[in-house]
Amino acid sequence: MRIIFLGSSAFSLPSLEMLHGAEDVELVAAVTQPDRPAGRKRKLTPCPGKCRALELGIPVHDPEKIGSPESVATLTAFKPDLMVASSYGQFIPTKVLSIPPRGVINVHPSLLPAYRGAAPMQWAIANGDAETGVTIFYVIKEMDAGDIILRKPYTIHPDDTGESLQDRLSVEGAALMMEAVRMIGEGRAPRIPQNPEAVVYAPKIDKELARIDWNLPAVAIHNRIRGFQPWPGQYTLVGDKRLKVWQSRVVPTDEALEPGAVIRVEDEGPVVMTGEEALLLRVVQPEGKGRMEAKDWLRGHELPVGTVLT
Repeated sequence: MRIIFLGSSAFSLPSLEMLHGAEDVELVAAVTQPDRPAGRKRKLTPCPGKCRALELGIPVHDPEKIGSPESVATLTAFKPDLMVASSYGQFIPTKVLSIPPRGVINVHPSLLPAYRGAAPMQWAIANGDAETGVTIFYVIKEMDAGDIILRKPYTIHPDDTGESLQDRLSVEGAALMMEAVRMIGEGRAPRIPQNPEAVVYAPKIDKELARIDWNLPAVAIHNRIRGFQPWPGQYTLVGDKRLKVWQSRVVPTDEALEPGAVIRVEDEGPVVMTGEEALLLRVVQPEGKGRMEAKDWLRGHELPVGTVLT
């Protein structure tokens, strides 16, 4: 089959590489997001998917809008039998979905219909789930609602972060994607409808969620610290300075201080009251500096018991 791949972020790279290396398919093009301003100088920078496709010698199409007349004409000219998407980052309109006769499939890092949306891995960790997975499904107009071809569960480890889970599921998802592609090529891919009553959404995470709400239970804050990595992270204010928290641990307590108050300072770091139990801050990043162990940060920063982090 002639295949066009749609992918932009680092999550998409294993799928791109696996399609490129497969001898039983022909990868005719890669579609990515266009170059975007990045860094302090706002220099136009290509996305990871575009960089890797160019390295592999794959023709790249990076339209501002994939559904524009020019883009549709370009995609049609490649005469794809199938399109494969993985973390592409644009809504794919019906006029694009109708180009390949065998449809468009997507690699989604959750067990659909759970966690439809932009941030399935992050919310699975933030919500304290012990399991997630990968789903390969047919793309339709409604977001993440198409018929399922394959689903495979994976364990979320207690020390997983959004970043580590992404690294693992990107590889697992690529393998499952290739299995689905071959099933489609052989004419034996199922179309399993999703259960609309089991839908859970994973909305896009924005920077407003980065600030720690100390009124939440300690376990909820701890899971958000894990899940919202590498972006937007979780921070609190010490005085008027931001302190980003990278690692933490839930600590039982019978104290009755207000949420955000420092209960005590242990060898590993400060213990902070929350809405339920307390949280030990283990690895932090002071404003304008790199991340460090909290005990090292405390050597140059006084944090008296009773100080309230806001």
